[in-house]
Amino acid sequence: MADLKFSIITCSTTRNLEEDTAGLALEELIGNSGWSLLRRVVVPDVREEIADAIVAAADSGADIVLTCGGSGLSLQDVTPEATADVCDRNVPGIAEAMRATSLKITGRAMLSRAVCMQRGTTLVVNLPGSKKAATECFAAIYEQFEHAIQMVAGGGH
Repeated sequence: MADLKFSIITCSTTRNLEEDTAGLALEELIGNSGWSLLRRVVVPDVREEIADAIVAAADSGADIVLTCGGSGLSLQDVTPEATADVCDRNVPGIAEAMRATSLKITGRAMLSRAVCMQRGTTLVVNLPGSKKAATECFAAIYEQFEHAIQMVAGGGH
């Protein structure tokens, strides 16, 4: 098992680090998988601040950056745009898998605008802001993380 390094960025104007139940739950899931967490932060729903946090996390050595929140239809939800601002390549299958899994639970999953992209060798995945939805989406995709990072590093299939 590879020791993947994660950063979690919760995008919320209404929550602080102590109230970030989704980020905390993801932190626990990462630890339970034997991986490392480099940092967990909360930033406001401001496109530039989210983008800056993604850059800081990726450039600090994170293999995977998980964002929580800001991927819905509210005009304040700008996480997908911030992600696209600072990433190089789209990885649509991961976001598609999250939506497909979530649609089995709730029809509202089709309202998600979450994306997954690469910034250099870092994978950036937009997750929902609620603890329940974030952990369900993580469960749908986490088994592919090690292989994805191996591929990003130039490894074979």
